[in-house]
Amino acid sequence: MLAGCASPAPEPSATTLPPTTPTPSATPDPLAGLTVEQRVGQVFMVGTTASAAEGATLDAVRDRFVGGVFLSGRSSAGTAATAGVVAQFTAAASPDRPLLVATDQEGGQVQVLSGPGFSEMPSALDQGATDAASLQTSATAWARELASAGVNMNLAPVVDLIPSREAAASNPPIGGYDREFAFDAEGIVSHADAFRAGMTAGGVTSVIKHFPGLGAVTANTDDTAGVTDTTTNAQSDSVGIYRSEIASGADTIMVSSAIYAQIDSKAPAVFSPTVVTGLLREGLEFDGVIITDDLSGATQVAGWSPADRAILAIEAGCDIVLVSRTPTVAAEMIDAVVAKAQSDPAFADLIDAAARRVLASKDAQ
Repeated sequence: MLAGCASPAPEPSATTLPPTTPTPSATPDPLAGLTVEQRVGQVFMVGTTASAAEGATLDAVRDRFVGGVFLSGRSSAGTAATAGVVAQFTAAASPDRPLLVATDQEGGQVQVLSGPGFSEMPSALDQGATDAASLQTSATAWARELASAGVNMNLAPVVDLIPSREAAASNPPIGGYDREFAFDAEGIVSHADAFRAGMTAGGVTSVIKHFPGLGAVTANTDDTAGVTDTTTNAQSDSVGIYRSEIASGADTIMVSSAIYAQIDSKAPAVFSPTVVTGLLREGLEFDGVIITDDLSGATQVAGWSPADRAILAIEAGCDIVLVSRTPTVAAEMIDAVVAKAQSDPAFADLIDAAARRVLASKDAQ
């Protein structure tokens, strides 16, 4: 080093800062900006004949913001004609909140849509006689047919457990139409899983039904009052089927309107917080969408006013009120629910929770 020459000062080292973690943006509230009327609309599904867009149903979609329609009865017009009917409803709906468009496409005697473009589906009993892999392949094809017609929800499969082939003869709602996959829980679960997987692959949401089971009743809630199951309880195999289905991804469940004396003898299941919230939501830990069986024209619920039917179902914990057979009562139901939501904060919270689940289901499609 030369005398008299100072060493150059070292360059300051750069300070290494810890990486920054971006602040996550808040998840948008799907209900933000929606009025009470619009929120209530999301928790209703209103029926129309499958072959035509009924005026009462169009009004419900356009004027009362109803979020779902159900194609009922029978149509043999085919996929193109069905798509034309559906298009009338989608045109009337809000473009930023797509409709749930549902039907009953189980097979056999319970197949609403047929004709050009739709397969002739075998009954569930015949479906259950095939291997599960083949059923899944068939269900995928059936779902694609539905999707081509604008249908995105199928109120199927039936997972009700009838204890024996002999018992089916005295079970009008299920055995009377060969709607059961099998007479044992294992056979039902394997084929329900396959049917659901096929529907999902084809772009259609499936709905398992009728919780907690219609396999032990001896009358049909559609045309009989006071239908009561005296044997099913929370530990029954029929309930265990739902536990299995939930574990394997079932995300939408229909609740029966029968009375279950061993669970809640005081009210039909759709009106029972013990059944819907206590057993299904809390006991089976189901966090998906819960839809009622028909609350418009079923004899089982005729003893309650249409307004009370809708309110009681929501208070029990249901997310979608199905108004399928008699769409003309939808306006009365919806108006009553809106009025209660406007005057009762606790009820309004139930509406909000239900609407969020319905909108989440739509977003997942």
